Amino acid sequence: MTDDDVSTPLLEPRDGLPEVITDGETLKAVIAAFASADGPVAVDAERASGYRYGHRAYLIQLRRTGAGTALIDPIAVPDLSALGDVLAESEWVLHAASQDLACLAEVGMKPERLFDTELAGRLLGLPRVGLGPLVDSVLGYALEKGHSAADWSTRPLPEDWLRYAALDVELLIELRDALEASLIETGKLDWAHEEFAAIAAAPQQEPRADPWRRTSGLHRIRDRRRLAVVRQLWYARDDLARQRDLSPGRVLPDSAIIEAALTMPTTADAMAAMPVYRGRSQRRELSRWFGAVADARAMTDKELPPQTAPYDGPPPPRAWATRQPDAAARLAAARARVVEIAEAHDLPVENLLTPDTLRRAAWQPPSPLSTEAIADVFRSRGAREWQIALTAEAVADAFANPAPPAAAAVDTPPPAAG
Repeated sequence: MTDDDVSTPLLEPRDGLPEVITDGETLKAVIAAFASADGPVAVDAERASGYRYGHRAYLIQLRRTGAGTALIDPIAVPDLSALGDVLAESEWVLHAASQDLACLAEVGMKPERLFDTELAGRLLGLPRVGLGPLVDSVLGYALEKGHSAADWSTRPLPEDWLRYAALDVELLIELRDALEASLIETGKLDWAHEEFAAIAAAPQQEPRADPWRRTSGLHRIRDRRRLAVVRQLWYARDDLARQRDLSPGRVLPDSAIIEAALTMPTTADAMAAMPVYRGRSQRRELSRWFGAVADARAMTDKELPPQTAPYDGPPPPRAWATRQPDAAARLAAARARVVEIAEAHDLPVENLLTPDTLRRAAWQPPSPLSTEAIADVFRSRGAREWQIALTAEAVADAFANPAPPAAAAVDTPPPAAG
């Protein structure tokens, strides 16, 4: 398409809106239909992030040539392993696959092969890689995206929501085919296959260490005792959110946690007087919230959390110039080379080599230094072979011949114009 082209609105599924599958007998018919059809399978899932606890799927959409579109309610039929089994060896087409694979695995669906249309768009250097923009720019159709943030745990689901969900897989296979053609044309199909295989083979993500450190506004907390208040309130909230199957932010906003940590109320009445705890729902749980604060107050210094999260990597690059000027020079030189390679191949830099991988290698390069040694370092950090082939030699050369430390610029903003 060109900028002057007008996209065609995609308003209805071509085969009509299917009924939502809510029972085992209907599911068996769908399994049979999808098993007898051929070709890739378009797959999508709708969650209720921001409304419910966790990231489970509340609607699963599939489409396959010869089988049509299916909408499945995984709350009514939570075991979809039979469907997953008949589709396991087929190629699954997903958009931003890593967002959906965990909730699909929960109901027994896990692909052996996949095609990620968002990642394909990134490898092609396309400026906008959301599903709507990709369908628009590549296929010339405009998707309605008005219900992406809806509460998909709602029952019954409104018809316009279901139509939106069905349309999300309506053109996914056609989009896959068009993107594959572009990947072949640009010589990037093998790169894409490596990326897709890595996503499909990735283990389920381990729970994040110290998840409470992601509390919005944590930067305002300057001492360990107050950090303990944040931690205790975060876990108290998480327990209640899990019990109620509600998003934690709907149980207690992050701002209320931060304000309690800054104020450090000494009594339940003092906490109840805080504006963020005056609401009826917060007063009902006041003993829980004040108990968390009291627990933090009673902790010994040894029990308090460290000011910063444990981290096994190098310090922030802004500190390198004074602490390790040689490392700063290596990083600046290597980063410039990686940017050049990315631009030459029309790739986002972060899809060529992750910043963390490059920083770690620059901070503590292998000895003796060689292209092969750098390749091994990158491989140990999860880099794919196509990424290594493009970058290892250039990075090794940059490490061996960096600019003088005084001239190396690491994370230094450009001078202001004027």
